[in-house]
Amino acid sequence: MNTGTENKVISLSQAIHQYVTKDCHISIGGFTVSRNPMAAVHEIIRQKIRGLHIYAHSNGQGLDELIGAGCIDRVEIAYSGNGRFAPTCICFKRYVIENKIMVEDYTNFQMALRFLAGAMGAPFLPTYSSLGTDIIEKWGFNPSFRKEDAKLPNQKLILMDDPFSDTEPREKIVLVPAIHPDVTILHAQTADAAGTTRIDGLTFSDVDQAKAARHVIVTCEEIAAPGVLNQAPQNNQLPSFCVDAVVHVPFGAYPTACYGQYDYDVQFLNWYKETAADQQGFDSFISDYILSTTDHSQVVEKACGPRISQIIADPETGYSDRVKRK
Repeated sequence: MNTGTENKVISLSQAIHQYVTKDCHISIGGFTVSRNPMAAVHEIIRQKIRGLHIYAHSNGQGLDELIGAGCIDRVEIAYSGNGRFAPTCICFKRYVIENKIMVEDYTNFQMALRFLAGAMGAPFLPTYSSLGTDIIEKWGFNPSFRKEDAKLPNQKLILMDDPFSDTEPREKIVLVPAIHPDVTILHAQTADAAGTTRIDGLTFSDVDQAKAARHVIVTCEEIAAPGVLNQAPQNNQLPSFCVDAVVHVPFGAYPTACYGQYDYDVQFLNWYKETAADQQGFDSFISDYILSTTDHSQVVEKACGPRISQIIADPETGYSDRVKRK
């Protein structure tokens, strides 16, 4: 059990090896091309971990690379895309069309509620979201498959009458089950050695994803000195006792953005869009950029090199004014 005072700083390879195992259920933080824990994603690929079940709110590059590399078997998801670079993530789309992964879809709000329920310790939460849509009727996992995995709820969702209404016909509500990942992996701007974590800018669903999980790995741009994050504690998102491992990885979200630190790499993401268009091209990318490197600094150097200065964020806006977004 985390005490909140022990030193939790370990290497990325050790963190992934210890907490991300074959067939486990994971979630990763970030949103489309913002703050994906890419260094951790690449280490999962290097360690060739297979059979993963992933929960995704609105993930992008990280999810896509894990799927294309064959690490993911099952996805529970609201959305997967890289903005204008890929309105639907490339490998995700291909694997769904070719029936290479199992997918169960929810609305964005439902996935947010499912992580919130997990963080609260509630078994489910009610919503009106998805009423009148096929999300109610179409399930990715059938009842027999659900019985094979004790980590899955016995139903995707439950449609029921509002129990507090006396008016007939009573309104329908949707109950969505809580999510409890075996491990959630986040990338943050700052953490300390004990695990206290500070995320600048939008936090998306990261905080609830972490609090819902059995274990949490935080990769970060900077490790703060002891006591520093005790100052202005209202700016911290995760207390130390929520975090199991802290890994110092500068540019750990590259090629996605990390607000206040660096922007997403337009040139790389355009190149990836073309390269990953077929499996052979994607496999070449993995071989050349991930499997042939030993750590994330080598990936960044190989993919970005001297262009790194172009994506460094302006300290006032938090974004790069040198990135050509058109």
